[in-house]
Formats: sequence, C-alpha cells, structure tokens
Amino acid sequence: QVQLAESGGGLVQPGGSLRLSCAASGSIFSMNAMGWYRQAPGKQRELVATITSGGSTNLADSVKGRFTISRDSAKNTVYLQMSSLKPEDTAHYYCTFLRSLAPVSVGAWGQGTQVTVSS
Repeated sequence: QVQLAESGGGLVQPGGSLRLSCAASGSIFSMNAMGWYRQAPGKQRELVATITSGGSTNLADSVKGRFTISRDSAKNTVYLQMSSLKPEDTAHYYCTFLRSLAPVSVGAWGQGTQVTVSS
C-alpha cells in the first residue's frame, strides 16, 4: 500500500511561485507514474500533471508553460513547481499514485494541500 504526504501549499500573490512536494512510502514508487490533481470549490477535479517512471511528463493546457512536474526516485518524492500563479489556480492539490496512464487509473491519493492565490 502506497501512502502519500503532500507539503508546500500556502497563500501566494498572483504571479508568485510555490513548490509542492509529495513524499511516498513503498518501494514501488520508482516503478509507477505519479500525478497531481486539483479541485477548486464548486468545480470538477482536474488532472494537472503526470510523470512516468522514466520521467516523461504531461501537463494540462491550463498550466502548460507555468507548472513543471518532476520526481526524485532516490527520495521517493514527486514535485510540482508552480510559477506565474493565477487566482484560478486556487484549489486543493492532491498527489496521486497512478496504476496506469491510458486510461488514467489512480491507485492512491494523498490528503492534499491547499494553494490559495490572492492579493
């Protein structure tokens, strides 16, 4: 059973940056894809970014050019670097362990971390 723990959320002004971290337990971390979802109040959950075990990434159109996903297999950690943040990026962000990418199948969810973009 993979367990995930996110950190790094908070309040940031528009145009600012944050880096979210997700520490995963379990030796299978390096063998699977990981992803970040977000959900804002009253909106559907959105898949923001994915990264394969080999490091290939995919980003939602809404964050391309502003967000970057990366992973450090030695630390069992995946990161979401967020730059040029906008108020519409305000949401609860969840780290996920993915069983597959096509279709996307989530094997485990973290508790999430809140990101608020506001002046």
